[in-house]
Amino acid sequence: MTLFPAFLRLIRWPNLVFIAITQGLVYLCLYRPLLEPSASGLNGNILLWILASVLIAAAGYVINDYFDINIDEVNRPDRLVVDKIISRRWAMLWHLLLSGLGLILTALAVDWSAHAYLFFANFGCVIALWFYSTRLKKTLLIGNILIALLTSWTIWVIFLSRFSWVELFDHPEEAQQKFTRIVVLYASFSFVITLIREAVKDMEDRIGDAKAGCRTMPIVWGFPAAKVYTGVWTVVLLGSLMVVHTYVLPFGWWVASLYALTTLISPLVIFISKLIPANQPADFTELSRILKWVMLAGILSLIFFYILL
Repeated sequence: MTLFPAFLRLIRWPNLVFIAITQGLVYLCLYRPLLEPSASGLNGNILLWILASVLIAAAGYVINDYFDINIDEVNRPDRLVVDKIISRRWAMLWHLLLSGLGLILTALAVDWSAHAYLFFANFGCVIALWFYSTRLKKTLLIGNILIALLTSWTIWVIFLSRFSWVELFDHPEEAQQKFTRIVVLYASFSFVITLIREAVKDMEDRIGDAKAGCRTMPIVWGFPAAKVYTGVWTVVLLGSLMVVHTYVLPFGWWVASLYALTTLISPLVIFISKLIPANQPADFTELSRILKWVMLAGILSLIFFYILL
């Protein structure tokens, strides 16, 4: 593998594209139709927020691989980049550069009179990703919860960048209330499905994690308990999607309803059926792949709000 493809693998470019699509759709399919219907396209400020999020996430992937060399040598030796194609020194330099650029773009994007806290929140994300890679990912549940929070933050940061605290809580207009409810729905979806996926990844990587002294769920609680935990969260997510699905039926959103059944609800049912007998790393790789598609399908469903609102 040459250097450039190795770098793209190091920064997990498909995940970065997913972050950019998520934030772009939240803005274009929710905020614009509800609160700026006369405007069109992405403005420069939103592009800065998206680029900042992408760069900070890329830096997080780099530093994660930097500290995961021993684990990845066991779990996925064929995908190892740091110390094999890109040196550890260059990986650290890339982490610092990407983090710094992400924070610079955040400083340019933020409205310091109303949203100064968002800069410090993104700075906190950089620090959190460092501690996740060095310590927290090896601890029981804390690392999983942190990653789930950071995933949902990619949605919240676009939402919060549009309003001051006064606008949010001082008699918000009907369109703003609707925007807030939908953002809460999608941020919650991102949080829960990330919790599920992180648990699946822990089960997939248990051999290398155990050799590295990690205290992840399948190592501390055992395989059966980790499966129960994953299954419970999946049932919670599935039940929530069914409730939302039932709620929108009276509005006559038949195409959206069919989309939810085929791309969200049905795959999660399949996921549960495959989770029960799963035992080998390849089984959990397949389960993780199902969750990726559900995450993508869930975010793409924002397009229906652009059409139907």
